[in-house]
Amino acid sequence: MLSLFTRLTEDVRTAQAKDPAARGALEVVLTYPGLHAIWCYRVAHALWRRDHHLLARLLSHLARLLTGVEIHPGASIGRRFFIDHGMGVVVGETADIGDDVLMYHGVTLGGNSMRREKRHPTIEDDAVLGANATLIGAITVGEGARIGAGAVVSDDVPAGVTMVGPKATQFSPTSESDDEDDGDGSVEPPTGAAE
Repeated sequence: MLSLFTRLTEDVRTAQAKDPAARGALEVVLTYPGLHAIWCYRVAHALWRRDHHLLARLLSHLARLLTGVEIHPGASIGRRFFIDHGMGVVVGETADIGDDVLMYHGVTLGGNSMRREKRHPTIEDDAVLGANATLIGAITVGEGARIGAGAVVSDDVPAGVTMVGPKATQFSPTSESDDEDDGDGSVEPPTGAAE
């Protein structure tokens, strides 16, 4: 088991290796919000594992305020994880992220259940998650898979493949009465939508 200090220094080297704009360790340490978020997560996760849940959540909240990155301290994150740019990243409580994963800004690893169970994605080693990708549910993204920018993924992704494009569902009302608001929370098509 690596010491916390060893992990933190490894995180700096990872940022330098994965970002061609990095000019040196001091610059990375002082100016990389993704790195700061990962560091706060590593400390918060250590607290979480020792049943200091409130303190861990407070540290995570502070990290979100300072970096724009929200990582639940209960999530499991491997070695050499790098968040490039960072702003808008959300990682849920039961998410599992392997080693050498690269994540860009705006990525969401979200849940799809209100139950206390595995409800967030598992990201295997060497995966790349493009900007604003949304991964929902207890799915698995296989080793070395790449998720393109803006992709919405709610099914397992095999190892080594690349997934691109948003996942959307066609909306087609079945009758005239479907066009009226019946208070059930259903989504109506926008005015002027093609029929």
